[in-house]
Amino acid sequence: MPATRELTEDLRSALAALDTPTVCNALETVAPERRGYGYTVSPLICTRPELPPMVAVARTATIRAAHPSDLRGADARRQQDAYYAYIDAGQKPAVMVIQDLDGPLRGYGSWWGEVNSAVHQGLGCLGVITDGSVRDLPDIAEGFQMLADRVGPSHAFVHPVEFGIPVTVAGMRVRDGDLIHADQHGAVVVPWEVADQVPEAAAAIARREGVIIAAAREPGFDIERLRKAWGDAADIH
Repeated sequence: MPATRELTEDLRSALAALDTPTVCNALETVAPERRGYGYTVSPLICTRPELPPMVAVARTATIRAAHPSDLRGADARRQQDAYYAYIDAGQKPAVMVIQDLDGPLRGYGSWWGEVNSAVHQGLGCLGVITDGSVRDLPDIAEGFQMLADRVGPSHAFVHPVEFGIPVTVAGMRVRDGDLIHADQHGAVVVPWEVADQVPEAAAAIARREGVIIAAAREPGFDIERLRKAWGDAADIH
């Protein structure tokens, strides 16, 4: 199957059937050079762990909230319009990946609440991954997922700064158009070139792990049975 940069429904469904740790495991097989990067490494709060994984194309942006925007009046409105037009463009479903630029004051104000979750969902976004804050948890759009550094009460002076640029959130470097897989554990960038290989690789890993787990649950399990299970698992491809 050729590499693709199109998130087809078949590919999306196949990846959404996996959790994010499983996707990371599979990437160690199909893209071994990616073992040590490309995923979140700082903890994020998942506001709705019961939701299925997000598999979507990244829209990227940076925000600030600790001080007002330098733009005023018509310039500020043009910036806001351009931001939402960017969200509406490109492949869908999308996921917002937003870096907070306020440094030690990161999370000072939230871009995410009842209104913005509804607007972004209406524009084709499944959710957001941010190292900033989120709020209005009971009133967030139904089915909209949020992975964030923290929960806070205010939006303060929050405003978008740039969008469509590379960002880093929780140690994960993301470019506009990257394929993202995310759930309650965190998020990972799935290289388009190997995305269609991930489900098969994950299935092979599950078969090997299944042999070891089954052996561990049998009465009388000991080191010799573990060694045998390791050997049996290694023969599975």
